[in-house]
Amino acid sequence: MNISSPERRSDGRYPAMRRVTLVGAVTNLGLAALQLAGGVVSQSQALIADGLHTLSDLISDAVVLLAARESSRPADGAHPYGHGRIETLASVIVGVLLAGVAFTLALYAARHLLDDSVQVAPAPLALLFAAVAVLTKEALFRYTRRVARSLRSPLLAANAWHHRSDVASSLVVLAGVIGALVGFPWLDSVAALLVAVMIAFIAARLVYRGLAELIDRGLDPERLARIDATIRAVDGVQDLHLLRTRRMGGNSLVDVHVRLASRISVSEAHHVSECVRARLLEADDDVADVTVHVDPEIDEARERLSLALPVRAQLLAELAAYWQGIECAERIQRVDLHYLDGRIHVELFLAPGAGGAEGRAAWQAARLMAATRRHPRVGDVQVWFAPEDGEGGRFRGGGDGATARRSGPGDPVT
Repeated sequence: MNISSPERRSDGRYPAMRRVTLVGAVTNLGLAALQLAGGVVSQSQALIADGLHTLSDLISDAVVLLAARESSRPADGAHPYGHGRIETLASVIVGVLLAGVAFTLALYAARHLLDDSVQVAPAPLALLFAAVAVLTKEALFRYTRRVARSLRSPLLAANAWHHRSDVASSLVVLAGVIGALVGFPWLDSVAALLVAVMIAFIAARLVYRGLAELIDRGLDPERLARIDATIRAVDGVQDLHLLRTRRMGGNSLVDVHVRLASRISVSEAHHVSECVRARLLEADDDVADVTVHVDPEIDEARERLSLALPVRAQLLAELAAYWQGIECAERIQRVDLHYLDGRIHVELFLAPGAGGAEGRAAWQAARLMAATRRHPRVGDVQVWFAPEDGEGGRFRGGGDGATARRSGPGDPVT
């Protein structure tokens, strides 16, 4: 029995992601123009390079906008779990772009360290443009990160850290300008190398987390322990196994097998499964989908044995041969089958009037049970008779000997 919930995505998720990304794109465009103009006016090569770097951020903003739109599409036949993985893939792309920024910045710094001829002394006005760039990009980082946390969006988080890398590069420019003005131009290159290492670390972390999600890595042990405890606290759950989790964009998906009492009704098992699903959705906002499989026992060896047992139609056809000549077999109204312990336990419900007198009912029950348990795959057998007083649907046992168990080591036959 599988019980699943629809993916829980806020209707305002995509508009919020689009808004923060457009704010970032417009800000980057204006800041790039300011940096390029300031670099030309102040004769700062570093400021011009930082302006081109800011302009290149529009590529990552375009990736984020496209991924945000596609990942917010509802589930469909081809993507029953939704499109959240598009967001994850885009976060990996942003991480790769960050790695490219780190590599380019490192090359730029190495060139300055090895070739003194490319070092120039910019005008003091470059300090003002560099400071404006630092403050603007830091504000953009904090704004994007706040929205990313509220939406639990790894893609926006990746773009926020991209903005933070821009802050670092602008700080390098600021440090380089200051160093050049006081007579230590090599400080620019040293700071740039340090920033390149920091950006590379952030990029590696984004790519690692994104790839881990794409290959369905499970949740951390602490969250698994909380999910396990939540499931076990549901009334009716006796045990669980095969607890599996994975992430889909900003959401978590849970699959679990729970063991319930072996002979409860299908409707009660369904109700317990629904309770498990509801409790998990209520206990953890990140959980968006839950699949619950009901087991009557947790013993993999016995479960494999049960797979070899005949299905209902086959079993009833085989039992009909054993029931030939037994009068009350023709009055069987319902047959309940329980696949447990590698055997099929059978309950037979007879129509009113099938038993006759009390003594005859017990005798017929004994014959029917003896014939049924001759089947090599049958375990326990119970026979129930409907009363003849009009209380249809209420059955009573067949008297002494109404329950039989196939004998095993230490098991008596009654």
